Amino acid sequence: MLYLELCRVLEKLEATTKRLEKTYFISEFLKNVPSEDLDKVALFLTGRIFPLWDERKIGFSESLVLKAINIASGVDSGTVKEKWKQTGDLGKTAGDLIGVKKQATLFSENLTVAKVFANLRKLSSTEGQGSVDYKVKLVAELLSSASALEARYVVRTVLDLMRVGIGDGTIRDALIWSYLTDVHYNVDEKSIEPDDREKYNKIVERVQEAYDILNDFSELAVILKDKGFDGLSTVKLRVGKPIKVMLGPKEETVLNAFERVGRPAALEYKLDGFRMQIHKVDGRVKIFTRRLDEVTKQFPEVVSAVLGNVSGDSFILDCEAVGFDPVSGKFLPFQKISQRIKRKYDIHQMAKNFPVELNIFDIVSFEGEDLLKKEFRFRRELLVKVVKEEKNKIILVRQLVTDNTEEAHKFYQESLSLGNEGVMFKKLDGTYRPGARLGMMVKMKPVMETLDLVVVGAEWGEGKRSEWLSSFILACRGPDGLLEIGRTGTGFKEKEEEGLSFKEMTERLRPLIVSEDGKSVRVKPSIVLEINYEEIQASPTYGSGFALRFPRVVKVREDRGVLDCSSLEYVKELFTKQRFSR
Repeated sequence: MLYLELCRVLEKLEATTKRLEKTYFISEFLKNVPSEDLDKVALFLTGRIFPLWDERKIGFSESLVLKAINIASGVDSGTVKEKWKQTGDLGKTAGDLIGVKKQATLFSENLTVAKVFANLRKLSSTEGQGSVDYKVKLVAELLSSASALEARYVVRTVLDLMRVGIGDGTIRDALIWSYLTDVHYNVDEKSIEPDDREKYNKIVERVQEAYDILNDFSELAVILKDKGFDGLSTVKLRVGKPIKVMLGPKEETVLNAFERVGRPAALEYKLDGFRMQIHKVDGRVKIFTRRLDEVTKQFPEVVSAVLGNVSGDSFILDCEAVGFDPVSGKFLPFQKISQRIKRKYDIHQMAKNFPVELNIFDIVSFEGEDLLKKEFRFRRELLVKVVKEEKNKIILVRQLVTDNTEEAHKFYQESLSLGNEGVMFKKLDGTYRPGARLGMMVKMKPVMETLDLVVVGAEWGEGKRSEWLSSFILACRGPDGLLEIGRTGTGFKEKEEEGLSFKEMTERLRPLIVSEDGKSVRVKPSIVLEINYEEIQASPTYGSGFALRFPRVVKVREDRGVLDCSSLEYVKELFTKQRFSR
């Protein structure tokens, strides 16, 4: 399949903001994609060449792209940089320059999806002496054969900056429209009408469940095209491959929490740590964060604790790692231990300075058996049998099973007094729903629910802050991309030793800058901040339709990526609850 066909669809997607229109374009395109290219096309549509859980990365910088454009177009680097400054988009810059090549290539061929995919995947596996030059040549080879449109999307894919506004829900629905059901799309009214609405909703739910286990649209697309709806029954948990974790919505009172999950319920401490999904298979332990990044090497003490204290040859555990002071034994807030997540050097020393205690609260696979549909009470009983607790290393999260409101409130206050965030209420007969925020469990915290928002832009400061970025544009996750919801410069410290500083944020964001306009910069969405605020307000100022009153940075969420940030749907839910609670 020609790469140009895919690029034409990407261009159409970029030109519309309407979700149903995007879904229609993708579904019609997918119907004609050859089977041998479907897995690659599905990944390209997400803007990636590896699934979310795959630890391989392209790792290609803007400076290397500039060299590749120079080689392919014959335009000197200075001119390329100047053009980039004008467009603010290196993909568009490549397209414009490749479109008017000054240097004829000796050999040119029509780019295929397979060729582009193969070259880009080689970027992640090429190492050693001469690897940088070889990587540049791989990209330059593609650009030399590319049209202006193809060059634009090659570069954007390389830099992980696709910018066509396709959310996971859009790709999911497009696959359904293509392979599973007849949907009538009304171009004028921009609406759909399935042949059977109830059946359609069940299909959407079932496909979403499969994706939350696979976390890979390439595999899902092939299953649906080859086997249809029945193929979903082949989607199983695979130990060693992470799934999306189950989440819990917030309730304000003990009574509301009981009403949601039923009586009796299991109450558990809600800890101020970070989520760990732990897999054991073939004698090896793998640790994944909530954003599906593997961090096994960064936590050797956790690996040892799991190997020594959890019975079984194969399992998947859902846990919270909580840091503690090795001298006083007191628990530390998340921000103190978050630096361990991306640590590559001095790992064992970091483990001594900032050790963690693993608190296990769920198990979703054991000895080859899928436990997702098993009741929570069964899963907890299994944990009691297989986990040998050892203080400061590995324990089961503290739990109380009760139907008594007074006992529940006392347990909640006890958790807060120990420095925890609150409690979780869990439905005793509840199943485990990867990726879902449903009533199988709810959380209860004393403070207003914070939001996890992505930094998409910033401004250089003034006066003594002129060397730092000091006003940060925040965005939530919309159906088809990120939507701005406000900006903040509050919560940062002047000195690094006092906490998150402007200097540290500037150093983190500087490599992510993709364009500058005066004092304003746009950055590659990557860094997620936990934000509290006084109020959510309706506002036409931002693309989300909402604005935050007095937003303040709580901490950087090292364990969360762009796809884990708060959704617009969740913002609307908090906005509605806020109105009715007044």
